[in-house]
Amino acid sequence: MSKRCNYLTIEVKPNLMGIVNAEQIQQELTKQGQLGWELVNAISLVSAPPFTTSVLIFKKEA
Repeated sequence: MSKRCNYLTIEVKPNLMGIVNAEQIQQELTKQGQLGWELVNAISLVSAPPFTTSVLIFKKEA
């Protein structure tokens, strides 16, 4: 029998200079980890150069 999982995506937006702050990502990782979510992937999306948005994808067993 396969396990059922819930998935969560969180978008970490860039600052006014178009840069995603590593501290913002760390805070989000810590927050979601404490809530029982496991990071399974992180994607960087370039919306309009030089603006890059990071998307964090988490999962946890249902």
